[in-house]
Amino acid sequence: MPTSPLLLEAYRLMVTARAMSDIYEANRHLCKYVHSSSRGHEAIQIATGLQLEPCDWVSPYYRDDSLLLSIGFTPYELMLQLLAKKGDPFSGGRSYYCHPSSRDLRKPSIIHQSSATGMQAIPTTGIAQGIKFAAETGAIALRKTKDGQLPVVVCSLGDGSVSEGEVSEALQFAVLQQLPIVYLVQDNQWSISATAPEIRTMNAFEYAAGFVGLERMQCDGTDLDQACTTMQRAIGYARMERKPVLVHAKVPLLGHHTSGVRREFYRSQEDLTKDGSQDPLPKLKTLVQAAGIHEEEIKRVETEALTKVQHDFDRAQNSEDPDIHSVGDHVFAPTPVKEEKGERSPKDGERVMMVDAALHAIEEIMEAHPEAILYGQDVGIRLGGVFREAATLAEKFGTNRVFNTAIQEAYIVGSTVGLSALGMKPVVEIQFADYIFPGLNQLVTEVAKSCYLSNGKFPVQMLLRVPTGAYGGGGPYHSGCIETTLLSIKGIKVVYPSNAADMKGLMKAAFLDPNPVVMLEHKGLYWSKVPGTDEARTIEPAKDYIIPLGKANTVLQADSKRIAAGESVCIITYGMGVYWAKAAAAELTGQVEILDLRSLFPLDEEAVFNTVKRHGKALVLTEEQQNNSFAEALAYRVSHTCFQWLDAPVEVMGAVSLPAVPINTGLEAAMLPTASKLAARLRKLLAV
Repeated sequence: MPTSPLLLEAYRLMVTARAMSDIYEANRHLCKYVHSSSRGHEAIQIATGLQLEPCDWVSPYYRDDSLLLSIGFTPYELMLQLLAKKGDPFSGGRSYYCHPSSRDLRKPSIIHQSSATGMQAIPTTGIAQGIKFAAETGAIALRKTKDGQLPVVVCSLGDGSVSEGEVSEALQFAVLQQLPIVYLVQDNQWSISATAPEIRTMNAFEYAAGFVGLERMQCDGTDLDQACTTMQRAIGYARMERKPVLVHAKVPLLGHHTSGVRREFYRSQEDLTKDGSQDPLPKLKTLVQAAGIHEEEIKRVETEALTKVQHDFDRAQNSEDPDIHSVGDHVFAPTPVKEEKGERSPKDGERVMMVDAALHAIEEIMEAHPEAILYGQDVGIRLGGVFREAATLAEKFGTNRVFNTAIQEAYIVGSTVGLSALGMKPVVEIQFADYIFPGLNQLVTEVAKSCYLSNGKFPVQMLLRVPTGAYGGGGPYHSGCIETTLLSIKGIKVVYPSNAADMKGLMKAAFLDPNPVVMLEHKGLYWSKVPGTDEARTIEPAKDYIIPLGKANTVLQADSKRIAAGESVCIITYGMGVYWAKAAAAELTGQVEILDLRSLFPLDEEAVFNTVKRHGKALVLTEEQQNNSFAEALAYRVSHTCFQWLDAPVEVMGAVSLPAVPINTGLEAAMLPTASKLAARLRKLLAV
């Protein structure tokens, strides 16, 4: 049984959490933003929080306010988030109650927490991945416990979320790599209005048996004595053995799913009465009394907790709202790369292919940054990437820095959140653009929102490499373009080099950027095997060469006399479009100017608009299917901004709007833009 002081502290925390739940319910007109509470879950959460150290990491889920209280947050701090106030220490009034993020060195650290059930499992496992790497290599410093032990990670989940495939990916990686993480699963038998028998064939404890090497524990999460004993074992196991463990805790749901989805909507009185018999508060009070603590002391704790909660609620109500002018703050962290630097074309340099420029860039990055790691499918020691874009790197830097993953796009993308929070710099790869979609959930929900919703505390420094584009018979699942999909995600950057020098310079900048950057790398340009793309091979830039993101490049200038006579047109393009544009321009001597965007977001709007204004005629060229594409959106922006300078409507040329790229090369050619198709369009535009 816990000691009397621990019991009394646990009782204070539980009474506080219960009083908070009561005051929220009594003031529904003031607590207008959706929220949940830990009512019924308090014992297991308090047992967990009281055993964590400031060096540890924890990812609560949206009804874990008792856990947050137990690691040292005050009711006032939690209420500032409840009421979306400026002083909300987690998100500055941007996110829901009990969606914390914290770098407070006096408490366990917390990365950004989202509402999507189960999604925290992958980023949190990424923290454990980084801790293991740091402990083995010393690449980054780790805080330790008072007695010198390494940190552990706790990931809190509801049992209903365990059915998410991404939880499985996290468990698989944790067991495979033997990571120091505790998965705490709180099972209240409900997933909103769906009961456990409706949605699962087994609970999390039974499910975990399939992950060989995952330690399992189970307890009554309403009994503080059992909960403390179990969590002490679990956290101790992860801390000492440096291996993963899952704890399944049975708890009742005594409150509402959320303030907006109330229990009376879907639960019977009989069901509520049954759950009420498992209330952890009277159970804990009985334990406190059995420990010989006087009734006067118990009453004092209760009175002080109630008084504190009421005082903090009144104070939070009267606190300042966020400044509406701050709404755009912290979308991105400032990047240190502001201008082009270094030698682009060294005198003694050799021409290299794009794939080699990328390989050399990563090699130079990893030599300079021991905290950099590279992982993805087949990038490891035997193959070095299906395009040989990571060849020899595992041999040079070791299999703990360059390694294969399972076919787990979600884990590849989402784990970078946890790694970045620790100070590591992950470079990860999705094998083909067509297969990025299983990773989009993590990219959208966790990666892109982390900086903004943590109020700038957790920008995600990651570089995601994605081979893209058609390259001659690649077929419907190895030829796709995804830039429009990516550009619809706010909070990430997207770059798209068209030659070796740009590849290397942009990759260095993308790596150093403290924000998530997706680098689209055209497979057809990797080796310049596609006819007409030899100029993608360039002199390899020096190690110090770097190009800031968001700077376009004029790769072909029109003749000044043609421009003055109104006989010129500009093509705004990127990637393979640069080479279609060059081939078409060869048929229209001096009349075509080509602007290579290089970076799709941030976008060099100044260069785009100035180029268009100079010519009065413009065509936006893309390899993507044209309808509803980035290219069409850009054409609108150009038309809107440059209207008075235009001599003709802005044209757009892209692929035929089909669901996929057909494998037959004749059909592929019929779908995609070509130099001859482009030249015909340009002649019509010039004739206007």
